[in-house]
This record gives sequence, C-alpha cells and structure tokens, in this order.
Amino acid sequence: MTEGRKLFEDLNDRSREVFRRVVEGYLENGEPVGSRSLTRTLSEKVSAATIRNVMQDLEYLGLLDSPHVSAGRIPTQMGLRMFVDGLLEVRDLDVGDRERLDATLDSNSEDVGGLLDRVGSALSGVTKGASLVLTPKHEAPIRHIEFVSLGHDRALVVLVFADGHVENRLFTPPPGQTPSSMREAANFLNALIEGKTLSELRTVISREIAQRRQQIDTLARDLVDSGLAVWAADANQPERLIVRGRANLLASDGQAEELERIKTLFDDLERKRDIADFLELTEEGEGVRIFIGSENKLFSLSGSSLVVSPYMNADRKIIGAVGVIGPTRLNYGRIVPIVDYTAQLVGKLISDRS
Repeated sequence: MTEGRKLFEDLNDRSREVFRRVVEGYLENGEPVGSRSLTRTLSEKVSAATIRNVMQDLEYLGLLDSPHVSAGRIPTQMGLRMFVDGLLEVRDLDVGDRERLDATLDSNSEDVGGLLDRVGSALSGVTKGASLVLTPKHEAPIRHIEFVSLGHDRALVVLVFADGHVENRLFTPPPGQTPSSMREAANFLNALIEGKTLSELRTVISREIAQRRQQIDTLARDLVDSGLAVWAADANQPERLIVRGRANLLASDGQAEELERIKTLFDDLERKRDIADFLELTEEGEGVRIFIGSENKLFSLSGSSLVVSPYMNADRKIIGAVGVIGPTRLNYGRIVPIVDYTAQLVGKLISDRS
C-alpha cells in the first residue's frame, strides 16, 4: 500500500471532501482554493473556520500547500498522486474528441510515419497540451538486401522486409567500390539473413566477417560495414519521438518560475533524450500511466505531468507509446481516456498495415 493510499483511508469523510474540492478547484482554475469558497459547495454545512482547520490538518499531512500567506491551498505532488489514485473520476471519451482523432486515419496514401505525425498533431489539438508519439522501429524479418551505386561517392543500401515494407538509405561508400564488390557484399548479407531482423543481423555480421575473412573481398567487407553502419545510425535517430503542440504549454499566463520550468521542458523535448526510457515507462503493462512532477524521470526538472500509454502490434507486443505532457494542473479525468483511445487507435493502425 502506498503512503498516499494509507493517508487517504485514514481521512474522515469531511477531510476527504475538503481535499477533493480543493484539488478539483485547483485543476479547473489553476488558483488556490480558500475556505470561504468551500463553504458554498460542501455537502455538509460547516463554518469557514472549521474548513480552515481541516485544510491546516491536510497541509500538515503533506497533501496541501499554501503558496502565499493568508491565501487558499493547492495540492502538493503527493496530494495530486493521492487524488489520481483514489478520487479521480475518468470521463467517457467525448464524441467530438473521438471524431477528431479518427479523422487522422482518413488518408490511406500516407506512410505510417506521416500518419503518426498527424495523430500527434490531433492529440495535441484535442488536449491543448504537448503530445509525444514514439514511433516503432521496423523489426520485421529481412527478405533481401541490395547495394545500388549512384556514382563514385553515392550509393543506396536497400532493405526489403518479409512483410513487403521497403526502406533505403543514401550513404557514401568506401573508395574504390565496383559493381562486382557491391554484388559480393549483397550476396554475403543475403546468405546470412535467414529471417533475421535488422538488429539481429547486425549482431552476427562482425563474427561472420572474422570467420570468413578469406572468402570475402576487402572492398565488399568495407561496404558491408559502412552500409549497415549508416543504417544503424539512421534507425536510432531521436526523430522517432514526434513532439507536437509545444506552443500550447505557453498558452496560459504563468509566473516567472512556471515559465522557467516550461523552458526546461522545451530544452528536454528539443534534445529528445532517453527515448528508450520513454518506452520503459509503459512496459509494466497495458493501459494508461500517470507520472506527476518528480515521478516523471524524463522531465522531472520541469515539474510537469506525463500521461502515457503503450500501443501494441498484432502480436500484442509493445512497440511504441503515445502521451501528453503539460503542467501538473492537467485535466486528468478528460486526458486519460483520450490517451487511452489514441494508443488503441495507433495500435490498430500499425496492425492493419503489418
């Protein structure tokens, strides 16, 4: 049992209601909630002085904070966590939000990357936050590899996957390459494929080259190294993380401290670091997860919240993730079903095109 959950169970009914009203008021308006405003909304008629005593107790427990002297209260990070775990009411997905997300799939002419870009833009527009979409690496088995010369200093390495997907990368081949060395390099790789994925193939190439050094020409050996090196480097580029809607984070007026946190978040998003960690956040199982403030190890310095969900392919394997990031004052009840639906939508998109 978490500390927050135990605290929640130890509260009496009046304290729970005061706490819930404070959090809901803060999430809706972004302002501290005072005792006088609560006297008008509580189901039990009590004085403002009684409510202030309850709020002081909640502050003592670490669930509320008072940003200014004589001001109302706002929830702490622990308080928000307790609210999300025990009191959050998740809404049904709004019909209009569903239609806006579904509309991203209207075009069948775009590749998966283009469609995921559109999904990210729609998710940002619907939630008024910044959206994150981690696109999948193509891990289908390889059927064929080809090197194509485009000149003395330009060549393509072309991969044909077993599912019919074709990709190519432009690179600079080692000096002295000839049509015969390109054919030899392709033949060498195609003999090793045997249904392997690209990542699996890379792990055996160096060993095979070492064992068969006498059987493969030096030029062909250099071409194999350089061709797959550029592919590996390109496949791991941070552009796998699509970020849309940064401007939404600046839409509301904020204090200087808040703007500084947003600037820190922007810097993290621009660097797009720790992409693997972003996916790891979702790998404890299917479904939406919420990370608040310092719980969010990718953007902890910015004091932001991240609502994230994995998406899966037809084999129920987690291959990517979608999420929304913003201030801790997110409308969690609305955003959770949006992120959940978007993850299901992307999973269906990937499965249908596999």
